[in-house]
Amino acid sequence: MSEFSSKVRVQPRYVAHLDMDAFYASVELLRYPELRGQAVAIGGGSDHQPVVLADGSRSYATLRHYIGRGVITTSTYEARALGIFSAMGIMKAAKLAPDAVLLPTDFDAYRHYSRLFKAAVASITPHIEDRGIDEIYIDLSDQSEPIHIVAARIKKAVTDATGLSCSIGVASNKLLAKICSDLEKPNGLTILTEADLEIRIWPLSVRKINGIGPKAAEKLEQLNIRTIAELAKADPGALQDTFGSSYGAWLHNVAHGIDDRPVVTHSEPKSISRETTFERDLHATTDRTTLYEIFKKLCERLASDLQRKGYIGRTVGIKLRFTDFSAVTRDVTLPMSTDDANAIRRAAGECLRRVTFHQKLRLLGVRVSTLEKKDTRTTSQPSLQGDLFATDADSV
Repeated sequence: MSEFSSKVRVQPRYVAHLDMDAFYASVELLRYPELRGQAVAIGGGSDHQPVVLADGSRSYATLRHYIGRGVITTSTYEARALGIFSAMGIMKAAKLAPDAVLLPTDFDAYRHYSRLFKAAVASITPHIEDRGIDEIYIDLSDQSEPIHIVAARIKKAVTDATGLSCSIGVASNKLLAKICSDLEKPNGLTILTEADLEIRIWPLSVRKINGIGPKAAEKLEQLNIRTIAELAKADPGALQDTFGSSYGAWLHNVAHGIDDRPVVTHSEPKSISRETTFERDLHATTDRTTLYEIFKKLCERLASDLQRKGYIGRTVGIKLRFTDFSAVTRDVTLPMSTDDANAIRRAAGECLRRVTFHQKLRLLGVRVSTLEKKDTRTTSQPSLQGDLFATDADSV
């Protein structure tokens, strides 16, 4: 080994996972600060808006009086302490905490604050992988400052820009960083070293590993594997026999903290979609007017999303879910790409005409795929038939 090579130092890899704390709920608490410290659930339709009283105070709906099959989108930490979590049915949540406040979702506000916090992080480092409305990965390997100072600076920038708190986990890879960001919530900052793996990560449940879902966890439990430590000590051959060679090898690696995935700072979306689950099942004929308004609004919001993100697309599709939970999808490819709401509606309406409505509907979605960046070219507004839910005046 040459004298030069013996002095070469490998640059340590630092990956941060930033997760906004109870994001939707926290945004709502900016608007309604008097609810801080209370059990608050976000979800359901828009018919439970706060009411301003004569004295200027607000009256809030509670879970106790909710009727419908909506689900909880998120909840404050106080509500979580009572057992109320995202994706739980609101009626079920009402049995656990009937006096918890219920607020409607406001995704326009959440997207606004999402853009604010990501811009704040980007002002410090551009090496960001967008993972959704409330979380990002950040590659901090090239930072000259001590890593805890950089992470603290990012947290402060996010709070200054939004008034909201976030939790950051820093480790040698994305897998461990994501686990770490959840260890000291809310407003946490966790930096994991190689020596911390067995102490802080191994005692955790295997479900803490992103990629191990309920079915895999159930199979692991049948092998008497419940913690990450037990998974790390399991025979790799036995894991591959049970889960297949690829997933079995992955389980062995992640239990030992091995993850070589890069922080991807740019990727093009494959599709953009909007969908909604109805408060009650809707009939294609008797609820035609209601369905049309929902359908039209979905197409308008989808077009707005495309325009805001600077994309146009050629393939328009629909997604339907019926009362029995069976799902149907249809799509059509246009002669030219578009981001126009009317063009999307007419194309999606063409897809609706190819569906047999044998039951009532519980969900409707619209998507645009085969995306490309919009330029100065004129986009299409294809002359298709009117959609299935349209009135005669709306049909073209």
